[in-house]
Amino acid sequence: MAQIPWVRDELMLACALVMENDWRELRQNDLRVLELSDLLRSLPLHEAAAVDLRFRSPSSVSRKTTDIATAHPDHTGSATKGGHPTRKIVADFLEHPAEMLAATQALRAGIASGELHRAPAHPDEVGEDGEPSAQEGRLLIRLALHRERDRGLRNRKIRQIRRLNQPIRCEVCTFDFGATYGPLGADYIEVHHVTPLHVSGPGETRLEDLALLCANCHRMCHRNHAGKAWRTPSSLREEMRTVT
Repeated sequence: MAQIPWVRDELMLACALVMENDWRELRQNDLRVLELSDLLRSLPLHEAAAVDLRFRSPSSVSRKTTDIATAHPDHTGSATKGGHPTRKIVADFLEHPAEMLAATQALRAGIASGELHRAPAHPDEVGEDGEPSAQEGRLLIRLALHRERDRGLRNRKIRQIRRLNQPIRCEVCTFDFGATYGPLGADYIEVHHVTPLHVSGPGETRLEDLALLCANCHRMCHRNHAGKAWRTPSSLREEMRTVT
Protein backbone atom coordinates (compact mmCIF):
# COMPACT_ATOMS: atom_id res chain seq x y z
CA MET A 1 0.00 0.00 0.00
CA ALA A 2 1.07 3.61 -0.53
CA GLN A 3 2.80 5.14 2.48
CA ILE A 4 0.49 7.45 4.41
CA PRO A 5 2.25 10.17 6.42
CA TRP A 6 1.68 10.21 10.15
CA VAL A 7 -0.44 13.15 11.27
CA ARG A 8 0.10 15.04 14.50
CA ASP A 9 -2.57 13.16 16.47
CA GLU A 10 -0.89 9.83 15.69
CA LEU A 11 2.54 11.22 16.51
CA MET A 12 1.26 12.53 19.84
CA LEU A 13 0.11 9.06 20.85
CA ALA A 14 3.36 7.43 19.73
CA CYS A 15 5.60 10.08 21.29
CA ALA A 16 3.82 9.81 24.65
CA LEU A 17 4.55 6.08 24.58
CA VAL A 18 8.25 6.66 23.87
CA MET A 19 8.48 9.38 26.52
CA GLU A 20 6.94 7.07 29.11
CA ASN A 21 9.51 4.45 28.03
CA ASP A 22 12.38 6.80 28.95
CA TRP A 23 12.74 7.88 25.32
CA ARG A 24 13.61 4.38 24.15
CA GLU A 25 12.13 2.65 21.12
CA LEU A 26 9.61 -0.17 21.56
CA ARG A 27 9.69 -3.50 19.73
CA GLN A 28 6.81 -4.69 17.58
CA ASN A 29 5.83 -7.51 19.96
CA ASP A 30 5.57 -5.13 22.92
CA LEU A 31 1.98 -5.13 24.23
CA ARG A 32 1.99 -1.32 24.26
CA VAL A 33 2.86 -1.29 20.55
CA LEU A 34 0.13 -3.80 19.77
CA GLU A 35 -2.40 -1.67 21.66
CA LEU A 36 -1.29 1.51 19.91
CA SER A 37 -1.46 -0.19 16.51
CA ASP A 38 -5.10 -1.12 17.14
CA LEU A 39 -5.85 2.38 18.44
CA LEU A 40 -4.32 4.14 15.43
CA ARG A 41 -6.23 1.92 13.03
CA SER A 42 -9.47 2.93 14.76
CA LEU A 43 -8.93 6.70 14.49
CA PRO A 44 -11.35 8.56 12.18
CA LEU A 45 -8.48 9.95 10.10
CA HIS A 46 -7.57 7.37 7.45
CA GLU A 47 -10.65 5.13 7.28
CA ALA A 48 -9.97 4.03 3.70
CA ALA A 49 -6.46 2.86 4.58
CA ALA A 50 -7.42 1.21 7.87
CA VAL A 51 -8.96 -1.77 6.06
CA ASP A 52 -5.44 -2.80 4.99
CA LEU A 53 -3.74 -4.82 7.73
CA ARG A 54 -0.41 -3.25 6.80
CA PHE A 55 -1.65 0.20 7.81
CA ARG A 56 -0.12 1.24 11.16
CA SER A 57 0.87 -2.37 11.77
CA PRO A 58 2.87 -3.23 14.90
CA SER A 59 6.07 -3.20 12.83
CA SER A 60 5.31 0.26 11.40
CA VAL A 61 4.44 1.57 14.87
CA SER A 62 7.68 0.15 16.23
CA ARG A 63 9.63 1.87 13.44
CA LYS A 64 7.97 5.16 14.29
CA THR A 65 8.99 4.79 17.95
CA THR A 66 12.54 4.37 16.65
CA ASP A 67 12.21 7.57 14.63
CA ILE A 68 11.00 9.37 17.74
CA ALA A 69 13.65 7.94 20.05
CA THR A 70 16.50 8.77 17.67
CA ALA A 71 15.17 12.33 17.21
CA HIS A 72 15.76 13.04 20.91
CA PRO A 73 18.71 15.44 21.32
CA ASP A 74 20.38 13.12 23.84
CA HIS A 75 20.37 10.18 21.44
CA THR A 76 23.84 9.01 20.56
CA GLY A 77 24.33 7.70 17.08
CA SER A 78 22.63 8.44 13.80
CA ALA A 79 18.94 9.32 13.63
CA THR A 80 16.48 7.53 11.38
CA LYS A 81 14.62 9.47 8.71
CA GLY A 82 11.50 10.37 10.67
CA GLY A 83 10.97 13.69 8.94
CA HIS A 84 10.16 17.18 10.20
CA PRO A 85 6.78 16.31 11.84
CA THR A 86 8.52 13.67 13.98
CA ARG A 87 11.29 16.07 15.04
CA LYS A 88 8.66 18.73 15.78
CA ILE A 89 6.58 16.47 18.02
CA VAL A 90 9.70 15.47 19.99
CA ALA A 91 10.63 19.13 20.43
CA ASP A 92 7.09 19.96 21.61
CA PHE A 93 7.07 17.11 24.14
CA LEU A 94 10.44 18.24 25.49
CA GLU A 95 9.39 21.88 25.70
CA HIS A 96 5.84 21.33 27.01
CA PRO A 97 5.76 17.82 28.52
CA ALA A 98 2.77 18.31 30.85
CA GLU A 99 0.66 19.99 28.18
CA MET A 100 1.46 17.42 25.51
CA LEU A 101 0.79 14.48 27.82
CA ALA A 102 -2.51 16.08 28.85
CA ALA A 103 -3.48 16.46 25.19
CA THR A 104 -2.64 12.82 24.56
CA GLN A 105 -4.69 11.70 27.56
CA ALA A 106 -7.63 13.84 26.43
CA LEU A 107 -7.36 12.32 22.96
CA ARG A 108 -7.40 8.81 24.39
CA ALA A 109 -10.39 9.67 26.58
CA GLY A 110 -12.30 11.06 23.60
CA ILE A 111 -11.60 7.87 21.67
CA ALA A 112 -12.61 5.61 24.56
CA SER A 113 -15.92 7.45 25.09
CA GLY A 114 -16.84 7.12 21.42
CA GLU A 115 -17.66 10.83 21.23
CA LEU A 116 -14.68 11.59 19.05
CA HIS A 117 -15.81 9.09 16.42
CA ARG A 118 -19.26 10.72 16.32
CA ALA A 119 -17.86 14.19 15.61
CA PRO A 120 -17.84 14.93 11.85
CA ALA A 121 -14.84 16.44 10.11
CA HIS A 122 -14.71 20.24 10.09
CA PRO A 123 -12.65 22.51 7.79
CA ASP A 124 -11.29 24.49 10.74
CA GLU A 125 -9.60 21.43 12.24
CA VAL A 126 -6.69 21.99 9.86
CA GLY A 127 -4.70 25.09 9.00
CA GLU A 128 -5.08 27.14 5.86
CA ASP A 129 -2.27 25.11 4.30
CA GLY A 130 -4.24 21.93 4.93
CA GLU A 131 -1.85 20.72 7.62
CA PRO A 132 -3.05 19.86 11.16
CA SER A 133 -0.22 21.79 12.79
CA ALA A 134 -2.03 23.04 15.88
CA GLN A 135 -0.58 22.09 19.24
CA GLU A 136 -3.75 20.24 20.29
CA GLY A 137 -3.83 18.02 17.24
CA ARG A 138 -6.63 17.73 14.74
CA LEU A 139 -9.15 15.50 16.49
CA LEU A 140 -9.49 17.44 19.74
CA ILE A 141 -10.19 20.58 17.73
CA ARG A 142 -12.78 18.63 15.72
CA LEU A 143 -14.47 17.50 18.92
CA ALA A 144 -14.56 21.02 20.36
CA LEU A 145 -16.03 22.46 17.15
CA HIS A 146 -18.66 19.72 17.16
CA ARG A 147 -19.69 20.58 20.72
CA GLU A 148 -19.78 24.30 19.98
CA ARG A 149 -22.32 23.65 17.20
CA ASP A 150 -24.64 21.94 19.70
CA ARG A 151 -27.76 24.13 19.59
CA GLY A 152 -29.00 22.80 22.92
CA LEU A 153 -25.76 23.75 24.66
CA ARG A 154 -25.84 27.22 23.10
CA ASN A 155 -29.46 27.77 24.18
CA ARG A 156 -28.70 26.74 27.75
CA LYS A 157 -25.81 29.20 27.82
CA ILE A 158 -28.08 32.02 26.59
CA ARG A 159 -30.67 31.21 29.27
CA GLN A 160 -27.89 31.36 31.88
CA ILE A 161 -26.79 34.81 30.64
CA ARG A 162 -30.38 36.04 30.78
CA ARG A 163 -30.78 34.86 34.37
CA LEU A 164 -27.67 36.87 35.24
CA ASN A 165 -29.16 39.95 33.49
CA GLN A 166 -26.16 40.18 31.19
CA PRO A 167 -26.29 41.27 27.52
CA ILE A 168 -26.34 38.72 24.70
CA ARG A 169 -23.35 40.08 22.82
CA CYS A 170 -19.82 39.15 21.82
CA GLU A 171 -17.47 39.00 24.79
CA VAL A 172 -14.54 40.15 22.64
CA CYS A 173 -15.75 42.99 20.39
CA THR A 174 -19.16 43.58 22.13
CA PHE A 175 -21.03 43.23 18.83
CA ASP A 176 -24.77 42.84 19.50
CA PHE A 177 -26.70 41.14 16.69
CA GLY A 178 -30.06 42.26 18.08
CA ALA A 179 -29.02 45.90 18.31
CA THR A 180 -27.70 45.84 14.73
CA TYR A 181 -30.24 43.64 12.93
CA GLY A 182 -33.32 44.04 15.11
CA PRO A 183 -35.61 41.02 15.58
CA LEU A 184 -33.65 39.10 12.92
CA GLY A 185 -30.53 39.15 15.09
CA ALA A 186 -32.20 38.86 18.50
CA ASP A 187 -30.39 36.30 20.68
CA TYR A 188 -28.13 35.23 17.80
CA ILE A 189 -24.65 34.40 19.09
CA GLU A 190 -22.12 31.56 18.98
CA VAL A 191 -20.36 29.81 21.84
CA HIS A 192 -16.69 28.99 22.32
CA HIS A 193 -14.82 26.85 24.85
CA VAL A 194 -12.76 29.15 27.06
CA THR A 195 -10.49 26.27 28.04
CA PRO A 196 -9.25 23.87 25.35
CA LEU A 197 -10.21 20.21 25.69
CA HIS A 198 -6.61 19.13 26.12
CA VAL A 199 -6.61 21.13 29.37
CA SER A 200 -10.16 20.60 30.63
CA GLY A 201 -10.47 17.03 29.35
CA PRO A 202 -13.25 15.75 27.08
CA GLY A 203 -15.83 15.36 29.85
CA GLU A 204 -19.22 17.05 29.85
CA THR A 205 -19.04 20.74 28.93
CA ARG A 206 -20.08 23.10 31.72
CA LEU A 207 -21.83 26.37 30.88
CA GLU A 208 -19.08 28.18 32.79
CA ASP A 209 -16.60 26.82 30.23
CA LEU A 210 -18.33 28.70 27.39
CA ALA A 211 -18.06 32.27 26.14
CA LEU A 212 -20.41 34.14 23.79
CA LEU A 213 -18.77 35.26 20.54
CA CYS A 214 -19.80 36.80 17.24
CA ALA A 215 -19.01 34.74 14.16
CA ASN A 216 -15.90 36.78 13.30
CA CYS A 217 -14.32 36.58 16.75
CA HIS A 218 -15.21 32.91 17.02
CA ARG A 219 -13.41 32.20 13.75
CA MET A 220 -10.36 34.13 14.97
CA CYS A 221 -10.33 32.19 18.24
CA HIS A 222 -10.15 28.96 16.25
CA ARG A 223 -7.91 30.15 13.44
CA ASN A 224 -4.92 27.85 13.03
CA HIS A 225 -2.02 30.30 13.02
CA ALA A 226 1.60 29.85 14.06
CA GLY A 227 0.87 26.40 15.47
CA LYS A 228 -1.98 27.66 17.65
CA ALA A 229 -5.66 26.99 17.04
CA TRP A 230 -7.22 27.94 20.35
CA ARG A 231 -7.55 31.40 21.83
CA THR A 232 -9.54 32.59 24.80
CA PRO A 233 -11.67 35.74 24.45
CA SER A 234 -9.24 37.62 26.70
CA SER A 235 -6.21 36.62 24.63
CA LEU A 236 -8.00 37.64 21.42
CA ARG A 237 -8.83 41.02 22.96
CA GLU A 238 -5.14 41.46 23.73
CA GLU A 239 -4.24 40.70 20.12
CA MET A 240 -6.81 43.26 18.96
CA ARG A 241 -5.29 45.92 21.24
CA THR A 242 -1.91 45.49 19.59
CA VAL A 243 -3.31 46.62 16.23
CA THR A 244 -5.44 49.54 17.43
